[in-house]
Amino acid sequence: MTKVITYGTFDLFHEGHYNLLKRAKALGDYLIVGVTTESYDRARGKLNVVDSLMTRIENVRKSGFADEIVIEETVGQKISDVKKYEIDIFAIGSDWVGHFDHMSEYCKVVYLERTKGVSSTMLRNQSFKIQRIGIIGSGRIAGRFLMESKSVSGVSAQGVYNPHLDGGKRFAEKYEIDFYTTREELYENTDVVYVASPHETHYEYVKDALLHQKHVLCEKPFVFEKKQAEELFQIARENQLVLFEGIKTAYCPGFNKLIDIACSGLIGNIRYIDACFTKLEAENSRELTDQKYGGSFLELGSYCLLPIIKLFGKEYEKIEFESIYNQQGLDIFTKANLKCGKGLATVTCGLGVKSEGRLLIGGTEGYIVVEAPWWKTTYFEVHFEDASKVEKYSERFLGEGLRYEIGDWLNRINGNPKNEFKLTRAESIAMAEIMEKFLEGEQRKGLFE
Repeated sequence: MTKVITYGTFDLFHEGHYNLLKRAKALGDYLIVGVTTESYDRARGKLNVVDSLMTRIENVRKSGFADEIVIEETVGQKISDVKKYEIDIFAIGSDWVGHFDHMSEYCKVVYLERTKGVSSTMLRNQSFKIQRIGIIGSGRIAGRFLMESKSVSGVSAQGVYNPHLDGGKRFAEKYEIDFYTTREELYENTDVVYVASPHETHYEYVKDALLHQKHVLCEKPFVFEKKQAEELFQIARENQLVLFEGIKTAYCPGFNKLIDIACSGLIGNIRYIDACFTKLEAENSRELTDQKYGGSFLELGSYCLLPIIKLFGKEYEKIEFESIYNQQGLDIFTKANLKCGKGLATVTCGLGVKSEGRLLIGGTEGYIVVEAPWWKTTYFEVHFEDASKVEKYSERFLGEGLRYEIGDWLNRINGNPKNEFKLTRAESIAMAEIMEKFLEGEQRKGLFE
């Protein structure tokens, strides 16, 4: 008898799960299915699981394919189960290709073809609908987003649209999703839209998606004009749609703990913030060749502005920019100084000049320091006048961090507004206004003439 084992969360059971079990069963004579516990899902970064463990087990049982069901509780259990149940074949979805190759030491490993997309037919009567995501754009961030979305229960990447057909087709084939040649086709087959296109196209794509009654998550920077940001949020409000700006730092647990500590009074009144984010990009990269919308501040400024706006508010008395430019006229290093009602702030962004890259929050009784990469906050320290007194804080940051913004976006779509404070409409509008002021700078203005 050939024994097969497979694993999954099996939340909001749909035809993708059904087909996976069917294919696994066809590999042998006896199928064991491992269903994850809530605590294990949380530990491995699976967010927004809706169904209880017993419901998920019952749905697997009802499929008719499982001869035996076990509960997966810990990391490393898969190998123990293979040995314990004398498994011949370990089967898992093809989106995990390569990830479980190490299991071949104990049994045969088979990566099963995944079901492309999710049909709404099987989900029609469910109280929690799986939101089918349509992706606009197929660059690096779109690929990271798609992989991170697999860690959020209740969403499924359905397909991609890119007016550059070759790039869109390659992306769709790589990630086993549908490719749409028109936006209308994308809207017809999806429920929500993720915009990951070049920065200058965000306004057009977001507006079009909203007018087609789609919830939207848009990559940063959202737009480059205050009036555009105000218009888009107004359209979303009038149509009762959820519009999110995707600055992943804003939604991550460590950063939110940092903001809570900073606002708690532990370091007294905050008077200075220094946020630095630099990385070295290749000279032929999009960021350093797009003469209108490339450069360090437009690429990285949103991250650095985030803690300043969260702690000092949206209003400021003055902002000044100083930049170092490359031969194409793009800033490879920019420093922005802000005078706010409560204190001073400095933003430092670089794509061609490397700096320390930390976040410093100075108060009247102490300071908080977060070393690079602070935009993926996992650890920070609180220091005081007494150098021997240091308080240390830590928090997990899973994967690329995009799962947190996807999870909060989905919660808002499902009617849970409790996380709206993490990045408000007004804060996104304030950042768009600062981007607009930067683009109005004299040296930058010449690029538009």
